[in-house]
Amino acid sequence: MDQSNSVPQTWDAIVVGAGLGGLTCAAYLAAAGRRVLLLEQHDIAGGNSHVFRRRRKYEFDVGVHYVGDCGPDGIVPAILGGLGARDRVEFLELDPDCFDKVVLPEVAVDVPASWPEYRARLKKALPEDSAGLDAFCDVIETMGEEQRNTLLAPADISVPEIVAGTPTTQAWGRRSLTELFDHCELSPRARTVLAAQSPNYGVGPDQATVSIHAIVTDHYIRGAYFPAGGGQMLAATLVEVLEANGGMLRTRSLVQRIKVEDKQVRGVVLADGTEYDAPLVVSNADYRRTVLDLVGPDHLGKSIIRNTEQAEMGLPFVTLYVALDRELEADRNEANVWWYDTDDIDAYYRDLAAGKQPEDVKFLFISFGSLKDRTNRHTCPPGHSNFQLMTLCPPSYAPWGVETGPADGTRYRRLDAYKAEKERFTEAMLTAAERVLGPFRDNLVHCELATPLTQERYTLSTGGTPFGLARWGRAGTKPGTGTSISGLHMVGQSTRYGSGITGVMVGGLAAAASILERPLMNEVHNGAVVGDPSLLPERGADWDPVVVSRGKDRRSARGLARMD
Repeated sequence: MDQSNSVPQTWDAIVVGAGLGGLTCAAYLAAAGRRVLLLEQHDIAGGNSHVFRRRRKYEFDVGVHYVGDCGPDGIVPAILGGLGARDRVEFLELDPDCFDKVVLPEVAVDVPASWPEYRARLKKALPEDSAGLDAFCDVIETMGEEQRNTLLAPADISVPEIVAGTPTTQAWGRRSLTELFDHCELSPRARTVLAAQSPNYGVGPDQATVSIHAIVTDHYIRGAYFPAGGGQMLAATLVEVLEANGGMLRTRSLVQRIKVEDKQVRGVVLADGTEYDAPLVVSNADYRRTVLDLVGPDHLGKSIIRNTEQAEMGLPFVTLYVALDRELEADRNEANVWWYDTDDIDAYYRDLAAGKQPEDVKFLFISFGSLKDRTNRHTCPPGHSNFQLMTLCPPSYAPWGVETGPADGTRYRRLDAYKAEKERFTEAMLTAAERVLGPFRDNLVHCELATPLTQERYTLSTGGTPFGLARWGRAGTKPGTGTSISGLHMVGQSTRYGSGITGVMVGGLAAAASILERPLMNEVHNGAVVGDPSLLPERGADWDPVVVSRGKDRRSARGLARMD
């Protein structure tokens, strides 16, 4: 279908990229009365929150494994609530006694949704580090509270008041996690337990700031949740808000250039030559590609260009999507497993940074989709299991047999070297997983490996990382949502609001707040609703978030993987 014939040329705002940051910003702008065009190069909205289907029986979540702080006072429910859509996504709480299992060779910790209990379990597992663990938890728990309070602060709070109310954040926020470990005199094993969930933000203790570790850890300990129906529910709900308020989602629409004249954004040009005009453009595309390719060095300051050219990216993942024709053990709960075949996480990250592709997999994150949402008929047939195995890999194309990635036009999928490494790595991940879960290969009915090149092909992310920028300019600094170009804003995992579901949605809301000149986070957390929720459509018995996330113009297009 040629969508361009049905799309007006001029809009109030254009959003490039339909990840959750772009979707959140687009939905709020539309609800506030702006005419919004949302352009997505993939055939479905959602970015890293989208799902895919296989064999008409299995549905796999790409990047939504759990979301923190989704209780009655939670951040993500408040963002949805501000659009009148809070009740359209149900959040299923993971076991509050153990939502994450950290497993090392000689120690294991069940992570609970409680700071006092978490602290107690750490000290029981690592008694020789007891004093240091108390000091560490004092900093992280306090910083988590300070940063959340700052996020929810009213508009009239002054910078001096914020600084006065965040002494721990001022002291530690931009320092590295390793510095805090050293300050607390923690053993290598304790550091590995505490940083075991660092793949949630894609960098090791030497690069991670105390701030990002505190934000991520605290928001999960406030309660870990999974959206009923899977990650696509978040994207589909935001698409509904956008379209109900007069906006449009256009998928399969690759933006090639953001038009800028005299330091003012003018619109966008697609790869097929189609142009759309708007005085406001919000880019949810990869930050580095936005700055260097879509906008270009001629329109931005030298320091922005230098920081972006020299930036380091978060580490990429390899993911193995697995389905079995049997259920998992009856006594296994829905908790994620963070398994390490090492007590020295610093050495693990050093090997990755050096470009060393491991012969044997030394780390696995295991997410059990069929246990987190047992009522989702799309996840797998009754009596079957659906889970993911994930591990980090070096930030290099070389181990996969190529020199450049798919965003640069490299056709890699049929290369012998690539196929051989995929096959080898699949076997290595299965071997590691059976050490954790016991034998299951005889029951495999689906097994599919996604590499960093897969991630780059679908999201055009630099280096195939889902985490965006790891280092940009000064240590502990990331770009905000505003730019020096009038009308151009940035959202997504590379901004200072962080990666992950909550981080990118908060960043999308922050960009909308800046554009609309309203303290939206404070307003919506206190119950305000933007727009008219009565405009939202009814959901019939055959409602499908995957179909909705294609956009109205492509809902009946061929190629949709329906379920039996």
